Amino acid sequence: MQEGGEKRTERRAAAIAHARCDENGQWLVHALEEHLEETAHRAASFGGEFGSADWAQVAGLWHDLGKYKLDFQHYIRRVTGFEADAHLEGNPGKVDHSTAGAVHAIERHAGIGRLLAYLIAGHHAGLADWWGELEGRVRNIEHLANARKGAPPLALLDAELPKTSPVADREHAHLWLRMLFSCLVDADFLDTEAFMSPNVGALRSSAVTLSELEAALCAWMNVRDKLLIDRGTSDSPVNRVRREVLGDCVRATESAPGFFSLSVPTGGGKTLSSLAFALGHAKTHNKRRVIVAIPYTSIIEQTAQVLKDIFGADNVLEHHSNLDPDRETTRGRLATENWDAPIVVTTNVQLFESLFASKTSRCRKLHNIAGSVLILDEAQMLPPDKLMPTLSVLKGLVAHFGCTVVLCTATQPRLTGEIGSGEAKFRGLDDVRSIIADPESLAKQLRRVELHQHGAAFKDWATLAQEIADFPQVLTIVNRRQDCRDLWESLKSVATETPVHLSALMCGEHRSQVIGQIKQSLASGLPLKVVSTQLVEAGVDIDFPVVYRAMAGLDSLGQAAGRCNREGKLNLEGKLGQVMVFNPPKPSPPGLLRKGEDTAREILKTMPDEATKLSPKAFDAYFAAFYQRANDLGKAEFHSLLVKNVGKYEFQFRTASEWYQLIDDKGTRSIVVWYQCERFDSRKLIESIKYIGPTRTLMRRLQRCTVNVPVRAFNILREQGSIQEVSGPDGPIGLYCQCVPGLYDSTFGLRLEGPELSGMEFVC
Repeated sequence: MQEGGEKRTERRAAAIAHARCDENGQWLVHALEEHLEETAHRAASFGGEFGSADWAQVAGLWHDLGKYKLDFQHYIRRVTGFEADAHLEGNPGKVDHSTAGAVHAIERHAGIGRLLAYLIAGHHAGLADWWGELEGRVRNIEHLANARKGAPPLALLDAELPKTSPVADREHAHLWLRMLFSCLVDADFLDTEAFMSPNVGALRSSAVTLSELEAALCAWMNVRDKLLIDRGTSDSPVNRVRREVLGDCVRATESAPGFFSLSVPTGGGKTLSSLAFALGHAKTHNKRRVIVAIPYTSIIEQTAQVLKDIFGADNVLEHHSNLDPDRETTRGRLATENWDAPIVVTTNVQLFESLFASKTSRCRKLHNIAGSVLILDEAQMLPPDKLMPTLSVLKGLVAHFGCTVVLCTATQPRLTGEIGSGEAKFRGLDDVRSIIADPESLAKQLRRVELHQHGAAFKDWATLAQEIADFPQVLTIVNRRQDCRDLWESLKSVATETPVHLSALMCGEHRSQVIGQIKQSLASGLPLKVVSTQLVEAGVDIDFPVVYRAMAGLDSLGQAAGRCNREGKLNLEGKLGQVMVFNPPKPSPPGLLRKGEDTAREILKTMPDEATKLSPKAFDAYFAAFYQRANDLGKAEFHSLLVKNVGKYEFQFRTASEWYQLIDDKGTRSIVVWYQCERFDSRKLIESIKYIGPTRTLMRRLQRCTVNVPVRAFNILREQGSIQEVSGPDGPIGLYCQCVPGLYDSTFGLRLEGPELSGMEFVC
C-alpha cells in the first residue's frame, strides 16, 4: 500500500487523462500529454489513407486541451477514485474539456482553426451546427484561459498547423471533415481503450488479408462446381450464364478504380460474382476492405450467412439493427464500432446515414470506408427523395477517398447524366463502366418469365382470390399491409389450403420463420399460396411458378419477377414463369409509389416489347422518366445545409444529419410484441429487463420482436392500454411493449383493429 501511495503522490502534479486500478490494486495513470500524442499518432495514421495526416494529427494533439483545466483534473481524480479527497470547485458534474482546444485552434488561425474546431469541439457531443451551437461555444475564451492555467507544454500549443489543403471542391468539404472527425474519434477511443482495457485490443482486428479471402472464394467455388458436375447440372443454361457473369467480373478486376455497374437478372449469380470482382479489384489496387450494402434487413442475414460460410465468421462483419446476438462474435461486436474488418455486410441505412451523421458513434467508422470497394446491392433502392446527396457522397468517396463503387442489381437505374427536372435537376454519376459486356444479351439468355397485364382493375379482392385459388403454387404481392390481410381473408374462404401471410406487421423473427416454412413447402412441391407485401421482392430466395403483382413501379415488377421461375426449372420444360400484373381495387396513396405506378404504365404502353421482357433498356427509360416526375431529389436541402456557406466554413452538421434519414424514425415508433419461438420468448426477455436492466444481448433479441407503426397508431395503442413502457431497476428505459393478450396474431402479426386504426394507410 505504501508503494502505491508513493506513486500516487509522485503523479499528483502531472495532468492526467485517465486513471484505473490494476488487478493488484495498484493505481495506473494515463498522462494527458501521452494521451494527446498517442491519439495524434493514431489519427494521423488514419488520415494518411486520404492524404490528410497533418490535419488529423493536429486535431489529436489539441482535442483534450481542456483536460488541463484544474477543475477537470480535480474531477477526474475524484470520479475515478484515484484521489478520493480531491477538491472539486464549482459544479460537481462533468467538466467541458472539448471547447478549449477548439478556441485555441481558432486563435492560431481563423480559417484552418475553424475547420479544426468542428472536430475538437465535437469529439464527444458530435459534429455541431455552426449557427446556434459551435459559433457561440468558441466565443467563450475562458475555456482556453482556464486550460492554460494547467500549464500545457508550449510545444503542444505551438504545434505546426496543417500544410496540406482541404478537399478543393465545395460539394465534398463536409465529407472530408466527417472523415477527419472519424479519424479523431476512433483514435481517441482506441487510445483510451488501450489504457483502460488493454486486453480488448487483441480481439479487434483480423490478420487475414484480402488475397487470402480471394483464395478462399476460389476454393469454395471449385467445390461448388465439382458438385454441379457430379449432379449433372453444370452445363444447364443458368449455370452456363453464371460462369459467363463470373468471367466478366474476374476480367474487370484490372480496370482502374471508379464506378462500375453490374446488371445481372435474378438468378445470374451476381452476389458471389460481385464479390469475386471486389476481392480481385482490391488485391490489384491495394484496397483495404469490401463493404456490401443491402437495402433490407430481411435479406441481409441470408447474404451474410453465405459469406460467413465461405470466409469464416470472424472475417465477415454483419452490422444492422436486426442482428441476432446468438450469431454475434466478440470480435464482430467490437468491429461494429469502427468497421475494422476485411468484409463488412451492412444496410443502406447504416452506410448512408453514417456518411451524413453527426454523432460520434455513427461517424467513428467512416475513415475505414476510405480505400474500400463498395458493393451497393439492389442499387435501384437508393432513396429517390435523397438521391442527389446520396450520389454526391458516392462521388466524393471515389474522387477523394480511394473507393470503388459497384452498382449491383437486376433492375439497373439510370444514375448518369442529367437527372430530374426543373430546380431539382442535377448532374449524376460520370463514367460508370459496365462489368457485363452485353447486358441486353445476358437479359435475353436469362429470361425466365412472361409478363402479362390484366385489363381493368379488380373490383374487389374476392374476385382476385377466385382467380388465384386455382393455382397449386402462387405468390401474390400487394402494396399495402391492409391489402395483404384483405386478400388473405378472401383467399382463405375459397382455397383448399390455408394461405400464408407476410407483411411488416409481423416481427422480424416471425417473418424469418415463415419464409423458412415457405422454402420448405416449395422444395417439397406442396400446394402453397402466399400473400405478401413487397418485403419479399429484393433478394428473398423463393421460387414460384406463378406470381401475381399489384401494379407498381417497373423496378418492383422486375423484382417480383425475380421470385418467379428463379432457378429456370420451367425453362427445362420449354416453359416460362408467369407474372400477372393487375390493377388492385385501390391505387397506391399519392406520393412516390403512385408516381412509380404511373411511370410503369407509361413505359408498358410506349415500349411494350422491352417492358414486358424486363429488358435493361426498359429500366433505363423507366428511371429516367420516374426521376423526371419526382418533385424533390434532395438537392435544395443538401446545398443549403452543407454546401452554400462552405467559403465561410459554416456547416450545419447536426441539422443535416437529422434531415438525411432514409427511414423516417420521427414518423414511426417501435413496439415489442409477444412472440415465442424455439430460441427465445420475448415476454421472458421483457421480464428479465425489469430485473436486470437493458443489456446488449437482451435488447438485440428484442429487436427481432419489434414492429414499427406510425406515431398516430402508436399513440392510440398507448391510450388504449395495449402497450406500455418497460421499466428496469433504474426506471423507464423508453421501450414500449405489448401488455395485453390478442394484440399480436400468429398469422397477421400486430393486429390494428377498430375504426381508429383499421383505416390507416400502411405500405409494406
